[in-house]
Amino acid sequence: MSMLKNYIIVAWRNLLKNKVFSLVNIVGLATGLTCFLLITLYVFDELSYDNYNEKADRIYRINSFIKMGGSELKLAVTSDMMGQTLKKDLPQVEEYVRFYNSNGTKSIRKNGEYIVEPKVAHADSTLFRVFTLPALYGDTKNALNEPNTVVITESAAKKYFGEVNVVGKTIETNENGQTSYRVTAVIRDVPHNSHFDFDLFFSMDNVNYGYGNYLSHNFQTYILLKEGTTAAEVEKQFPKYIESYVLPQAKLVMQINSMQEFRKSGNNLEYSLIPLLKIHLHSDLFPELGVNGDIKYVYIFSAAAIFILLLACINFINLSTARSMSRSREVGIRKVLGTSKTKLVVQFLSESGLTVVIAMVIAIVAAWQILPLFNTLSAKSLSVSLLFSGKMLATIIILPFIVSLLAGSYPSLFLSSFNPVMVLKGKSGTGSSKSKLRNGLVIFQFATSIVLIIATITVYRQLDYIQTRKIGFNKDQVLVIDGTGVLGNSVQSFKNEIAKLPGVLSGTYAGFLPVAGSARNDNTFSKEAVLTTSNTLNIQSWSVDEDYIPTLGMEIKEGRNFSKSFGTDSSAIIINETAASLLGYKDPVGKKLYTLVDNQANIVRSYDIVGVVKNFNYESLRQRIGPLAMVLGQASWSTAFRVKPSDAEALINQVSEKWKSMSTGTPFSYHFLDESFDNMYRAEQQVGRVAVVFAVLAVIIACLGLFGLATYMAEQRTKEIGVRKVLGASVNNIVMMLSRDFLLLILAASLIAFPVAWWAMSQWLQDFEYRIGIGWWIFLISGSIAIVVALCTISFQAVRAALANPVKSLRTE
Repeated sequence: MSMLKNYIIVAWRNLLKNKVFSLVNIVGLATGLTCFLLITLYVFDELSYDNYNEKADRIYRINSFIKMGGSELKLAVTSDMMGQTLKKDLPQVEEYVRFYNSNGTKSIRKNGEYIVEPKVAHADSTLFRVFTLPALYGDTKNALNEPNTVVITESAAKKYFGEVNVVGKTIETNENGQTSYRVTAVIRDVPHNSHFDFDLFFSMDNVNYGYGNYLSHNFQTYILLKEGTTAAEVEKQFPKYIESYVLPQAKLVMQINSMQEFRKSGNNLEYSLIPLLKIHLHSDLFPELGVNGDIKYVYIFSAAAIFILLLACINFINLSTARSMSRSREVGIRKVLGTSKTKLVVQFLSESGLTVVIAMVIAIVAAWQILPLFNTLSAKSLSVSLLFSGKMLATIIILPFIVSLLAGSYPSLFLSSFNPVMVLKGKSGTGSSKSKLRNGLVIFQFATSIVLIIATITVYRQLDYIQTRKIGFNKDQVLVIDGTGVLGNSVQSFKNEIAKLPGVLSGTYAGFLPVAGSARNDNTFSKEAVLTTSNTLNIQSWSVDEDYIPTLGMEIKEGRNFSKSFGTDSSAIIINETAASLLGYKDPVGKKLYTLVDNQANIVRSYDIVGVVKNFNYESLRQRIGPLAMVLGQASWSTAFRVKPSDAEALINQVSEKWKSMSTGTPFSYHFLDESFDNMYRAEQQVGRVAVVFAVLAVIIACLGLFGLATYMAEQRTKEIGVRKVLGASVNNIVMMLSRDFLLLILAASLIAFPVAWWAMSQWLQDFEYRIGIGWWIFLISGSIAIVVALCTISFQAVRAALANPVKSLRTE
């Protein structure tokens, strides 16, 4: 203990003696540790999704894959019958539950007016037998067994009633005019790390849906497997399910003899299971119940955090070895007095440990203070308490030991290996100044920095491409009024009244919009009146009005738009270029399309193609443009208006006043279309912001390491510099000599970084169907940035060494 106390005292004295180097060491390590703690907090949170469920390891969601006529649908929903059928037929299935929230929101009455509530879904009464959602009041066992019942969370109870125990009270919605639901239970809030975030669960019995249909897919369906059952066992039964239930109904609507025939025609229907614990990070289907994460970004952030920490450790190593000459006499004297190499190693490790502990304390405080900013950066809502709970607390305890060994091992061995005779004579005891290890560390630092610079430039170029690419419609200056369906028969009057306002150019019903999260509807179409496996095509089918295409700035390529001048347009259809291509039409205008309007009665409706709209991206640029058709209809649950780029606030106030005069207590809700467009790329925007931060930190830490190595090299070559100056070398000659070696290191780092960065960013860009190329100039700019920053860092120490008095450096000779 006395030895350890002595080591700590010596370590503290050395920190105070070399204040500048100690400060740089501590700041570098604290920066790396802060990044590591915040990213670890983020990663732990992402990996914890849905873990709160006691039966999480046995819960699976059923996914659907449908391919017809060249179009593909990858869905997170199934038919309404699949869950109950699997439970009936398969002994491996213990329970099932469905969610249905195709309407997305409900208007709920509070204090005499309606509030648009987005966190709603209809669910089966089996919900609480599958998911762990503890009740505060009431009994969840039979809570949703009857129609007109609802289970709400603690937050919803406080929001609508001002108290928690509200079992037996009623909630009024405006569906079907007015529908009242009796609260049968109040549950704890759904944890933040859940892939769904509902506050109100309404009875599935209130869903106005044609049950018994195995072909239409609109329900998120989860199954709970019995203990000891694997997902593979259940998935093996899916082909039998298709043959027994889906195929017989398919035969009613098209000419099909077998699934084998269906697949031979290039079509396919498959079901698969995804574990509950993988949904948040591994699923990006339509429609998800919430905004999911992406496992790739977890890997990217984790790797970045580890590399930032490694850079900080390398920085510590280089700065420690740079100061080795000032410690050489101390080491020599200690060795002469009998101190063993082991004790010297322990002493220097103690010094490293003290530095790391101080840096760790600063890092914890910094992480605490920076957490709100980090939440903004990463779109999270992490609380400070998470820093000191569970795995994070263990990380905080273990991390200093790991970093102390990682950062302190080499300097300890390096310093303890000095030859006492040599160092006491004033000579270096450690060989050549051109240490391959130290040079390699600097190369690693700058290679990492250059990779991050390239990644940052590439991400922002792709985001800029997304914003500036011609997407087939004009997303700017489009005001979308939400929930206009509540106006009922007055919605047409509302649309006409708003269209007359001075700042409004045109208006349209906008239930279907070309942004993610808007309504979607797919139907099976054919060129022939009799549907077969070889002539059918799955097409997105949107109901629009005559003003839809001009209001959204779309362009008719062939034919015409819908028009009130044509009384026959009720049976007209407009298709996009992709649909025309997949249908095999070179001149589609005037041709007919057929679709089923009643699966049970096998009623086929025909449409006349009157126009072809130019392709537009109705999903994100990650996806290829699929086939789409527009028919004349009134999807009036939202209404959009193209407005002049003038005083938006004044216009919105005018629209709000019109709304209040026509609505029945429903609050006014609006957004702009370009905001919804930007939301589709929120994850990429987050990655861009994080990449900038990481790139800046990496460059700063790398420069600190370079500063350390420049200091070390100058110390080692003091006499050489003195001799050169005596022989007539100028300051410029000396600076160039010292800088040349470092420029070679940066060049080597660039040669390593360029292929790594090219591969990594090529992989990232593969997620986008429409993407930029990685130009050679990106590598040139990134390498140039690294060189300029390195030269700025080196120049201080190089000029200082070049200006030193050669008499002082040569007086020992």
